[in-house]
Amino acid sequence: MLIETPYKENDVVSIKLSSGEEVVGKLVEETSDTITVSKPLMLAHTQQGMGLAPYMMTVDPEKAQLKFNERNVITVSKTMETMAKQYIQSTTGLVT
Repeated sequence: MLIETPYKENDVVSIKLSSGEEVVGKLVEETSDTITVSKPLMLAHTQQGMGLAPYMMTVDPEKAQLKFNERNVITVSKTMETMAKQYIQSTTGLVT
């Protein structure tokens, strides 16, 4: 039987925080205390439907690597493919 890990470093992951926010980012590292993601974006409602917006407006989005405390995280999962493609397009400009 092949056991597949749900996500790994460099995957695009979705993080649901205890505040209700949903963050999408590239997984850098996960420890027992923190989850670090690069270029974090949050899910936002727009006139065109769901979209991605900067998670923090006061940090350089190209250099942002944020650590989320595990105590504030409800769940982490690999982002579904369509949203991961949108995330990659938003952060790199590449269309996959």
